Amino acid sequence: MTVEAPLPTIRAARKPTDWKTDAMQRRITRRYAAERRFKLMGLGAVLISVAFLAFLLITMLGNGARGFTQTEIRLPVDFPRAAMILDPAALKGPHAEVALATADIEGATTAAAVAAFGPAGADYISDSAWLKVRDAIRDDPSVLARKVEIDVPAATAIDLAAKGKGEPPAEAIYKRLNVEGRVSTGFNATFLTSADSTDPTRVGIWGALKGSLLTMFVTLLLAFPVGVLAAIYLEEYAPRNRWTDLIEVSINNLAAVPSIIFGLLGLAVFLNFMHLPRSAALVGGTTLALMTMPVIVIAGRNAIKSVPPSIRDAALGIGASPVQVVFHHVLPLALPGILTGTIIGMARALGETAPLLMIGMRAFIATPPGGIADPATVLPVQIFLWSDEVSRGFVEKTSAAIIVLLVFLLTMNGLAIYLRNKFEQRW
Repeated sequence: MTVEAPLPTIRAARKPTDWKTDAMQRRITRRYAAERRFKLMGLGAVLISVAFLAFLLITMLGNGARGFTQTEIRLPVDFPRAAMILDPAALKGPHAEVALATADIEGATTAAAVAAFGPAGADYISDSAWLKVRDAIRDDPSVLARKVEIDVPAATAIDLAAKGKGEPPAEAIYKRLNVEGRVSTGFNATFLTSADSTDPTRVGIWGALKGSLLTMFVTLLLAFPVGVLAAIYLEEYAPRNRWTDLIEVSINNLAAVPSIIFGLLGLAVFLNFMHLPRSAALVGGTTLALMTMPVIVIAGRNAIKSVPPSIRDAALGIGASPVQVVFHHVLPLALPGILTGTIIGMARALGETAPLLMIGMRAFIATPPGGIADPATVLPVQIFLWSDEVSRGFVEKTSAAIIVLLVFLLTMNGLAIYLRNKFEQRW
């Protein structure tokens, strides 16, 4: 009778009560404690980020909100007695602007301030106060025959005092004028309609905002079609060899190159070699297009890759040519991702300063540009220039310009989210 060999000893199965042992309970307790610590660390990181963001927004809104307001002084101007010779009839002819330009309106405004507030009255009004008097004459020439009261911008010191940021002497003047009912603070429409100025009470953001719009238009016009076509070629048509690999590596490296390098490239090529107009939206937009193009190519390739291969196979199966497959099926489905990447790249370009400083877009531009070849500046550069000014009145204007830039950026990012949600296809 054959005796079977004994089977290997099988380890006894765990008893149902083994998980209740003290060692197991300690391990479970440590694991749960580690998970709680990890959650608390993540929550703390989020709260710290939110706190910094809230501090930034509150600081900018607190300082910038005052930049959208302007303090004005009601100035009595006795035109018949003013030291100004101007015939009202001249304002009705073809040479009205010449008559206004040759009249001593600035001197009449200063004399009216001295007569109303004393020898130091000229310091109560801003250097551009006479422009409001000129506009009042242009709108109604009949004021030259009588005494009128015109609201003119207050000097920077009094304006800051009205907003709680002034020095004691200016605060005393403001309180006296306020008791007399001669000061008022309201919305500063000039800030949204004018360009740069040496007087902080006269500066505006429209010149820089229009320059940014023109620059972004040139950037989009150049970077979007070239970037999308390059992405389509590399993803759908380019052969897989060492040259294609080299191009892909180069594009990825270009996306990480510091922006000031593109400014040096624009300075060397567009200004020194091609002799394009300096400080123009054409040069700025072309330089930013070089910087944005790699981002669009990378975003476009990723969006094209996300289209299921079955779409291509189905289109080819019903007789579509490769070009029809790409432009009639793949590209429309990849468009949401391409547009999102493009707008994010444009938002990055909108906030760039270094490359534009290198090509000379830091000039003093007192007139909004009329086209892409006219001298212009952009919002980040305008903020940089105002932050370097000595006058305290430019501090709140800088914060107000930052608010405008943030609104612009949030609008572009909101547009990217809208386009993605509108055209996105779910598989």
